[in-house]
Amino acid sequence: MKKTSLIKLCSACILILIGSFFSLYTNNKASNAFIGINRKLPIYCVDTKEKKIAISFDVSLGREEHTKEILNILDKYKIKGTFFIVGDWASKYPDMLKEISDRGHEIGNHSNTHPNMTRLSKDKILEDVNINDAKIRNITGNSTKLFRCPEGSYNNTVIDTLENAGYYCIQWDSDSADWMEKGADIEFNRIIKNTKPGSILLFHNSAKYTPYNLPKIIEKFQSQGYKFVTVGNLIYKNNYKIDSSGKQISK
Repeated sequence: MKKTSLIKLCSACILILIGSFFSLYTNNKASNAFIGINRKLPIYCVDTKEKKIAISFDVSLGREEHTKEILNILDKYKIKGTFFIVGDWASKYPDMLKEISDRGHEIGNHSNTHPNMTRLSKDKILEDVNINDAKIRNITGNSTKLFRCPEGSYNNTVIDTLENAGYYCIQWDSDSADWMEKGADIEFNRIIKNTKPGSILLFHNSAKYTPYNLPKIIEKFQSQGYKFVTVGNLIYKNNYKIDSSGKQISK
C-alpha cells in the first residue's frame, strides 16, 4: 500500500473514532438529561418570600413520655407541627397518637411497617399505605393526605402511586440528623444553617437531643421573624410545579 493511501486510511479511522466518541458523549448526555427531566420528586421545600417554615417529626420509635415532652414544648411556643406516623408505632401507642391529634397537630402517613418502598410493587405500596391510613383514621378520626417515604427512599413508581392515591409526597430540606445523636450543637447548627423561607425541618420523636434543641431553634427563628406552620399549610395544593431541586413553585 502506498504511503499516501495509508495516511488517508489512518486519517479516516481517526475521524471515525472521533465521531464515535462525540456521538457516544452527546447521546449519553442527552440520555442523562432525559432521565433528569422525567425523574419524579417529592416536595423538599416551598418557594415563598414569606418567612414561614414547618417543623416535622418522623415517628417510628420512642416512648410515649419522650413524645409528650416534644408536645409540651410545641404547646409552650404555640406551634403546630406535622407528625409522620408509622403504623407499627400507632399500634403500640394509640393513646399517644390520639393526643398528638387532639393537641391540634397535623398527622402524616409514614407507611405501616417502614419498608424501603422502591423495592415494592405498586400494589404493595398501596396496601402498606392504606393499612396505616386506616389505623390513623380509626384512632384520630381523620385520614391522611401527606406521605413521607421511609428512609427518604423513592422512585418514579413510588411518587406516581402515592400522588394517584391523593397524597402529597413530602421530603425535607433542613435535616437535623438527630437520629444519629452526634451532639446537640451539631444538630442545632445543621438546622440553623440550612433553614430558609419555605423550609421543611426534619426531626425524630425518639432522638436524644431534640427536646433540648427545640426551644433554642424555635426562639432563634421566631426572633428573626419566622412563623411556624404545618406542612399542609406551607405547601401549595394546586397549580404548582416541582423544580429539579425538589422546590415546590406556584404556577
